[in-house]
Amino acid sequence: MLKQFLAAMALFFAASAFAAVEANNATAAELDSIKGIGPAISRRILDERKKSSFKDWSDFIARIKGVGEGNAAKYAAGGLTVAGETFKASASKPVSSSAAAKASRASAMKSAASGASATKSAASGSAAKAAGEKAAASAAKK
Repeated sequence: MLKQFLAAMALFFAASAFAAVEANNATAAELDSIKGIGPAISRRILDERKKSSFKDWSDFIARIKGVGEGNAAKYAAGGLTVAGETFKASASKPVSSSAAAKASRASAMKSAASGASATKSAASGSAAKAAGEKAAASAAKK
């Protein structure tokens, strides 16, 4: 009987060690127990939660600075839930057209900068080649 009681207690503690931590009612210490969440993120979560409860993961991601889909997935893997749900990649808002346009412009600027440096490199290579040929020609005259 004592063995059964000890086994039941061990199962209880093991289950509570892996219990989900709900963002809408967790303490700072409970939030800190999630891998990747430290005091700064805990404070942000608690401050935002004072304003109103989180509706879902997309609301959580939108309101907590420094949390994106990648961190949300890590926190969910560590046991964090929002409104009783674990994180699913489709739970977040789709990329807006303005965000896509910004990303496209940034990519174009990066490509242009890369092309400009390649052109500059080719031009300096041509100049070096011309200088070498000029030096060779002058040496041949002597």
